[in-house]
Amino acid sequence: MDTFLIISGVVLLVAGIAGCFLPVIPGPPLSFAALLLLHFTKRTDLPLTLLIILAAVTLAVTILDYIIPIWGTRKFGGSKAGARGATAGLIVGLFLGPLGIIIGPFAGAVIGEMLSGANNQKALKAGIGSFLGFLTGTGLKLMVSLVIAFYFVKFAI
Repeated sequence: MDTFLIISGVVLLVAGIAGCFLPVIPGPPLSFAALLLLHFTKRTDLPLTLLIILAAVTLAVTILDYIIPIWGTRKFGGSKAGARGATAGLIVGLFLGPLGIIIGPFAGAVIGEMLSGANNQKALKAGIGSFLGFLTGTGLKLMVSLVIAFYFVKFAI
């Protein structure tokens, strides 16, 4: 049974790291689920405090992943229209594959700003903010998933 749990955990870790780049897949929660599977094996004794801390960090990063691109749009001078456009662009981008996921929020913020009457420069600036927010969220998710992977390997071996 332990072997099955560890193999399932490795699969979840790989899916979790992939999920850091593909917004359809919840990366850090899958990585954390892998750590939970490892916890239920007889081979390891994961500290409860580690699990609680990583659960809290996973939850925080998962929530922030939805907030950061909107915040980036606003920080770079975007209006509510730009933030809504970034959100709509992310949703549309989900159906266009990996490139759509990256370009969607940027294009959505720019289009949202232009529809609200902003000039091209302001719209482009809002789009850049949205893109930087997306990259920041992706980086945070990747860091958390890699930390979880580190602990998985450390306690599995």
